[in-house]
Amino acid sequence: MANRKPNRKLRHWLENTVARVLFGVFGVLPLPVASAIGGWLGGIIGPRLKRLQARARHNMTRALPELSPDEIERNLKAMWRHLGRMAAEFPHIARLQGPRGSKHIEIVGAEHLKAARDAKSGGIFFSGHIGNWELSATSIARYDVNAAFIYRAPNNPAIDRLIRRMRGVAAELFFPKGPAGARDIVRHIKGGGYLAMLMDQKMNDGIAVPFFGRDAMTAPSLAEIALKYDCPVWPMRIERLRGTNFRVTVFPPMDLPRTDDRKADVVEIMRRVNTTMEGWIRERPDQWLWPHRRWPD
Repeated sequence: MANRKPNRKLRHWLENTVARVLFGVFGVLPLPVASAIGGWLGGIIGPRLKRLQARARHNMTRALPELSPDEIERNLKAMWRHLGRMAAEFPHIARLQGPRGSKHIEIVGAEHLKAARDAKSGGIFFSGHIGNWELSATSIARYDVNAAFIYRAPNNPAIDRLIRRMRGVAAELFFPKGPAGARDIVRHIKGGGYLAMLMDQKMNDGIAVPFFGRDAMTAPSLAEIALKYDCPVWPMRIERLRGTNFRVTVFPPMDLPRTDDRKADVVEIMRRVNTTMEGWIRERPDQWLWPHRRWPD
């Protein structure tokens, strides 16, 4: 027991050192070069992470039974290359918020971002761990929408500070999940601010909602906030088109049920959210985070 704290400090120091070195190297390389090298490394290292590879294969096979074994393996290889690219692209995220971003990021549905910026009446944008999901923050920040981003803080505080700094302007309003973040979220939404949320992570104390035909524990916070504060909800999809070219699509606000049964409304809203993300993943299965423990089994 006495050695746990020093060991944790050493581990955090090592993690921070390795992250700084890797991000430093990728950060000085041109974005396309960094991304290509990251993709190459991801394609080599990822499949050798046996536990994660097995979980990703299991999840994809059960969620997409229509795919043949060969198609599953091709998509898994492409997924690891995609995740490797994402890691190498991260040091460039802040720079993509400026004019450089327009060369790499096509934004469809920008009128919804402009309307949110001008209305300042509050609302929620949601996406998932699809495509390069960091570009959701980058794209919203480009249109000066007063949005706060809800995220799960890393266990290593030094890594958390490093990541927040690399996110640039988009990191100015990042609220961690938990009681402290919840208070900030309420104040922000009451003040006419907007929230951006990734909604495809497992939440053990959430609600069971179908996802690819199986119940998955899902955070109900989006639905609860939308109903309580009468907020519009915009789906936001990020796709990698080729190399370092991306498309961010902001869809019209969802049609939300508002009946006398609040609990049923929450479940129905989250069902629609999961169905929306499921459609995106089916179209580009190589761009989702399949190693995640999304389902109970």
